[in-house]
Order: sequence, then C-alpha cells, then structure tokens
Amino acid sequence: MISLPISNISLDPITSPFSALNLHPDIQRAISTLGFQTPTPIQESAIPPALRGQDVLACAMTGSGKTAAFALPIIHRLLETKRDSKRNLTRALILAPTRELAAQIRDHIGDLTRFTTIRSAAIFGGVSMGNQRDAMMRGVEILVATPGRLLDHFSQDYGQIPGLEYLVLDEADRMLDMGFLPDIRRVLRHLPRTSRQTLFFSATLPEPIVELSQEMLNKPYMINIDRPASTADGIVQSVYPVPDTLKSRLLLHILESGEIKNALVFARTKHRANRLSDFLDRNGVSCDRIHGNRSQAQRTSALQNFRDGSCRVLVATDIAARGIDVEGISHVINFDIPHIPDDYIHRVGRTARAKRCGTAISLVSSMEEYDLKQIEKHLKKQITRVRAENFDYTDRATEQLEIPLAQRLAAHRAKRAQARGHTTDRPITRSTSTVRRATAIGNPTEINRSGPKPQQRSGQRTSQRYDQRRDQRSYQKDDYGRSARS
Repeated sequence: MISLPISNISLDPITSPFSALNLHPDIQRAISTLGFQTPTPIQESAIPPALRGQDVLACAMTGSGKTAAFALPIIHRLLETKRDSKRNLTRALILAPTRELAAQIRDHIGDLTRFTTIRSAAIFGGVSMGNQRDAMMRGVEILVATPGRLLDHFSQDYGQIPGLEYLVLDEADRMLDMGFLPDIRRVLRHLPRTSRQTLFFSATLPEPIVELSQEMLNKPYMINIDRPASTADGIVQSVYPVPDTLKSRLLLHILESGEIKNALVFARTKHRANRLSDFLDRNGVSCDRIHGNRSQAQRTSALQNFRDGSCRVLVATDIAARGIDVEGISHVINFDIPHIPDDYIHRVGRTARAKRCGTAISLVSSMEEYDLKQIEKHLKKQITRVRAENFDYTDRATEQLEIPLAQRLAAHRAKRAQARGHTTDRPITRSTSTVRRATAIGNPTEINRSGPKPQQRSGQRTSQRYDQRRDQRSYQKDDYGRSARS
C-alpha cells in the first residue's frame, strides 16, 4: 500500500443540505423527489472540486455514496455548458467493474436526470450488442460501461467517443482484483487525446492503482474518507461453529426457525453456490443465485426477484459484495467465511444500510477458525459464539457441496464425449472390407486391434509387411465382393 498526501475528511455529522452545493435547479428537484436531505461525507468533499473542473482522487468505502459524488457534478456541468455542437456525441464515460454495478449506476443517473433531457446508457456483456451499438452511434450524453464489452465496441467502425469531456473510474481496486487493469489501459488508448476531467474512485489504494491514477489524473484534488475498522453499529453479529458437512442443514434450520425476512447468503465458490441453492430449493426455501457463470439475464432476474420479495434467499459469491445496493436486507449469512477481513466488512455491510438495523451470521467450520480470528483481530473484538437450539449436531447425514476437482473434470469430459457421440463404452468396429482383407491375408490380429499383439522383432515385422503387400496385389474382388486369386 502506498501512502499519499491525501487530506483526511472527518466523519462528523453533516448539517449543510444539498442546496448549499448550488446545483442546477433540475438536479435539486430530482434530489428532493428522491428524498435526499444532506450529502454524505464523500459527496460533500468531492462535489465542490468536481464542479470547479478539477480532477479528483477519492478513497472511500463502498456504500458511502460515491455514485452521486461523481454523477451530480457531471450532470450539473452538462446542463450548464452549451451542447448544440455536440448533440450526438457522448460527453461522459463511467467505467465500472461489473455488469450489476454498471446497471445500477445507469439507473441512479436516470433518477437524477429525470427532469432533464440528458440521456444515458449502459454497456456490458451478457446481452446483445444491438441496443448498445445504437446508443453509441446516436450518442448519449453519459455512457456507463464495463471495460471488456466497451473494447468489443471499440473494435467496430462506430466504436469512437470523439467528444469525451468527463471520465470516471469507479471501484478501481475492484478492477485490479478482477484483472481489468490491462483492459483499462487499452480503453484509455482508444479515447481522444483531448483535455478532459477525470474522477477516480477506489476503496483502497494499492500500488498498481496509485500508478494508474498518476497516469490518468492531472494535479488531482485528493480525498480520503477514513475507512472504518469495524462494521456498522446497527449490525448484530454472531458465529455458529459447525462441521462443514452440516452447514447446509444448519442454514436450513436457521431459515426455518428464525424470523428472517430475507437473507443474502455468501458462498466461497460458484459450485458451492449452485449446490446450496439447489439444496434450499429442494427443501422448500424460495431462493435464487448470482455468480460469474450465470448469464446477464439470469443475474438481473435473480436480483430483481430478491428486491421485490419473490425469492427470500439470494445465494451469491463475492461478485455481490461490492456495488450491489439492495435495500431492506434483514440478514447477511456467511455460509463460508471470507479469507480477507475487509471482505467480511463488505459482505455484512449489505445489511443495516442507511442507519437501519441488521443481522450478520457466520457459519464457521474448524478449518475456518484461523480466518475468523483474523477478522476478529481486524475488528478488535470477539464475535459472539452461538449454538443453535434444537439442532442435531451429531447428525451423520451430509450434503455434498464440494466435489473434488478430479471428479468434476472427469464428469465434464464424459459429458463432452457424450455430446459428440463418442462415449467410452462404444464398441470398436472395423469396415467389412478390412476384415475380409485381413482374413484373406491370414492376419487375425488385424481383425481385432484392441487385443494384444504378438511380440515381434524388427526384421520379422518388416518381412511380414512385405509378404502382406505382395499377397494383397494378387487378390481381387469378384462380382459378389469376395476375394479371389487372379
């Protein structure tokens, strides 16, 4: 981690309302409609320098209100500046690490621009490129995109953003974790070499992110919102020690016996998420899942069903830990404890948002005790251990969630072979002509190649091949396809 001369911003309560920021009247109207009263610390700190046209480097936690911190000044400046000559050009580009975050930013911008003529669109993978192509060709003022799909469009003839004035990089450290930094640098090479304002937001500042910010920013205004070393005060945390083989049954017991309105359940891998979701579904719990192997339509549907209450439980990998804002989550359950303490804070931060109350439950096996101790060391407190009432911890029944890698690979190969029609139990066959020719030559080994072949010295094999070729030349087929001496 590199130390930067960034001014720390106090987390003291804010008393100045949004009106003190002197935003455009249409923006103020949208803010009032949304019910926002006062800006968050990152908004109060980042909006004024962004309105002045300065580059901004902001280090702030996920869920601190970063989207409005960069969206409000951009919308304000778009409304304040003339755009007659750039009516059909995209003027602002926002890069986000995941499809869900890109869609969420686009929706939030739509709420803030509801009383304006500003248009916006989202570009991400997993869906058709048609509508996205149309948005780029006709030009929307604000474009929200993931790096990979944006590069796909840049490879086409229409893939240009010549009128770009504002560039935002959101969740930069998350992009680093996902391996997107090379893609970001490729995106930058496609952008016009004109003067633009850049806003750079990240939850942490590891060395590669600092280097990237130095490449992108010009004398930035630096902001550091102190990262909390603990979870929000409104979160009640507890740990349930349990053998890994009984985790799924204990989770089902908790869901059935407790007053859980809805729960976001985190699993370690995509395979465990799938199997856990299937287990809950078989036992009558309405649930869905979201992870990297799901299509965009499936991920969008799962989030929507969870938001509107159609499904009570959403099983997810860490793809949902950052950037996904689902209000009203009563419980976050760590089916698998995360290895990194910060990830624990991100996960449980999905509940008790906006000063509400929430519950965080962690199911911890003996193999995860070390990770739990690291989390408690980071939080500087011990999390309460709980033993579930009326749960049989001696139950021998298990639910297999972790299939060994070798077994998964073997099943995958067998499935591919069956799809091609080449199953392993398919008998070995030879053409009729091959069998007749081999019989006539007197070479029974040729009839069944799968059987053992006699051991022969090199000279014997050479002599036998010569005799076979000589005999083959002396045979021809009669009118009935039978071999006969000429």
